[in-house]
Amino acid sequence: MLLLALDTATPAVTVALHDGDAVIASSSQVDARRHGELLLPAVDRVLAEAGLRLDAVTGIVVGIGPGPYTGLRVGLMTADTFGLALGVPVHGVCTLDGLAYAADIEKGPFVVATDARRKEVYWATYADSRTRVTGPAVDRPADIADRVAGLPAVGAGALLYPGTFPQAHEPEHVSAAALASLAAERLAAGEPLPEPRPLYLRRPDAQVPKNYKVVTPK
Repeated sequence: MLLLALDTATPAVTVALHDGDAVIASSSQVDARRHGELLLPAVDRVLAEAGLRLDAVTGIVVGIGPGPYTGLRVGLMTADTFGLALGVPVHGVCTLDGLAYAADIEKGPFVVATDARRKEVYWATYADSRTRVTGPAVDRPADIADRVAGLPAVGAGALLYPGTFPQAHEPEHVSAAALASLAAERLAAGEPLPEPRPLYLRRPDAQVPKNYKVVTPK
């Protein structure tokens, strides 16, 4: 097994290689505006670090969000392209699940929350680092304060809104290393993984104006 994992659902552009036993190379850069520019060089970098070629990969793992439309689709389209070109399966993993897996919290329940912009968070609750209980969902922090009161939390959304998440912990962003490790564990156990389809949870920011004026001749 050689899994190439990547995620662009958060400001982190993150890539990793997993050989079925452990992560053998990884790269993460935080830049919310350069997903498309940074992703492929990161893939080249982890392959070079591992001394491997792309055609050695036996499967692709991609974070499916939730996340903003523009960033999320960069990773998903790249994963689909690699899968088609190499003839290997493409597996999805919820980005919040990757954060939960990497969280330094011994036992649950706890919350994972990422920044959804518009003063909202993408969030989910977990019984432990591998078991999601509710979500993912998108809400304003104040609207879910009662539901997450008293729970430890991880992720950029938790760190951004300490009034709702006073027990906020690292990691801030997801790592492809965690996604790859979680996927490898589930694949080895024969557990199904989600389809590589995006969890947007809401409509994209860019929309056609409601009062669109037609200027072409009749």
